[in-house]
Amino acid sequence: MQVHNVQQGTPEWHALRANHFTASEAPAMMGASKYQSRTDLLTQKKTGIVPEVTAAQQNLFDLGHATEEMARPLVEELIGEELFPIVGTSGNLLASLDGATMLGDTLFEHKLWNEKVASQVRTGELEPHYYWQLEQQLLVSGAERVIFVCSDGTRENFASMEYRPVPGRAEQLIAGWKQFEEELAEFVPQETKVEAVGLAPEQLPALRVEVTGMVKASNLDEFKRHALAVLGSINTTLESDQDFADADKTVKWCGDVEERLELVKQQILGQTTDIDQVFRTIDEISAQTRAKRLELNKMVESRKKSIREEIVISATKALQDHIDQINATLGGKIRMPRVPADFANAIKGKKTVASLQEAADTELARAKIEASRIADGIRANIASLNELARAHAFLFHDAQDLVLKANDDLVALIKLRISEHEAAEAEKRRLAAEQAEREAEAERQLLAQQQEPAPVQVQQVEQIYSPEEAAPAPVAAEVTQVTQPAADDGQRIKLGDITARLGFTLTADFLLSLGFEPVEQERAAKLYRASDFPRICAALITHIQGVQLNQAAA
Repeated sequence: MQVHNVQQGTPEWHALRANHFTASEAPAMMGASKYQSRTDLLTQKKTGIVPEVTAAQQNLFDLGHATEEMARPLVEELIGEELFPIVGTSGNLLASLDGATMLGDTLFEHKLWNEKVASQVRTGELEPHYYWQLEQQLLVSGAERVIFVCSDGTRENFASMEYRPVPGRAEQLIAGWKQFEEELAEFVPQETKVEAVGLAPEQLPALRVEVTGMVKASNLDEFKRHALAVLGSINTTLESDQDFADADKTVKWCGDVEERLELVKQQILGQTTDIDQVFRTIDEISAQTRAKRLELNKMVESRKKSIREEIVISATKALQDHIDQINATLGGKIRMPRVPADFANAIKGKKTVASLQEAADTELARAKIEASRIADGIRANIASLNELARAHAFLFHDAQDLVLKANDDLVALIKLRISEHEAAEAEKRRLAAEQAEREAEAERQLLAQQQEPAPVQVQQVEQIYSPEEAAPAPVAAEVTQVTQPAADDGQRIKLGDITARLGFTLTADFLLSLGFEPVEQERAAKLYRASDFPRICAALITHIQGVQLNQAAA
């Protein structure tokens, strides 16, 4: 925070405020101020014209400053430290602090005694009108807490609470001012409109009819022409607040005309019972007046409804346009989630076109701020994915969901997935190396066997000679079949299964040397007749015995 040597209320202080977004303006920017609309704040910041302070307002400000000075010692006693008023800025944000400790870790904000505000302080639940100002003070100063006080400077009327930053609100505030600054660049102040006061059509001349059994004198024809001309001139095109105010007034006027005509009829009935023409004329005027009243009243309700719908539709489209612009900055794959906005509820209860538009604009600004905040989070997450997971993009097919996480959570998840993947790949490499070693060992054994002398198979070994006995001369005998081949029952056995049963490694080439050929092949596995297993065992025994005889004879 940059501290400025200016005193609150001085021209220098006002000049500094004019070039920054202040903490006291934060509630209006967020559409939560009790005293200023967001549109009014845009106008003020665009034109630089600040409404003049009335004498009553100045008296209230003076009282607030006086009670603040009286309350400061009470707060210093509460926290055990001295407080100093400070005006500070951070970037384009400004905060005028009623007090801050020497280390700047605790702030003081004072509000003039008000039972409603005091009740909020006691419960620790402040309205947005108050907490947005506190959030900006904490954001600008970097302090840990604010002692928020509502008092009249006395101990009797003194309520205080500790306010600390609420997670997510600072981000909302920053996004809000960013959106406000973008709108301010293109904002065009609208002409200030006075409250619309409805005007009824011009008064009709007094209707005069005198009868004595017959009509003696009447201006009925002239009255009729004038009345119909006035009715025909009534505006039925409703757009502005003035049009609606005029229409409401005219509806009442039409009702008054009907009542007056009915009264004249009753007066005439008191004078005579046979004036059919007079009654028909009056009925005609009355009927047309009633028709105009009903038509205009229906048009007022219909147009009000259509204007509400137009404002809601326009605001909805503006929000979608804003989201589309954000999507264009996120790349082709990542899209913004739906950002809720309740425009219909926002304009509920509003009566004038201006208040309807203001309510919709405020809700639109809130939704845009939320959309921009979400977009900033998505961009940060996309940057993390690009930085940490570019080489492992195939692990993050669910990136659309992942970018909505908190950045710290996403970074942890990225590292976890990559770590698990690398561990799995290392395990695959280890297993592959072991398999390669086994295959190499089998190959070495096969080569060793192929380099041994050709075995001599004999029909039968009758005796195993002891070392003391003379060994007979080597015998070379014709290889004969140990057993007759069994019938093929269709069952098959893999070379690996034969090896597993015997407990030592055999190769297909070695079995071929014993006279056993594979009958089928399943992928890389060679298959033999299961019924040949006894013959294979017998052939192996014969081979081993032959090797032993040759060794003894050597």
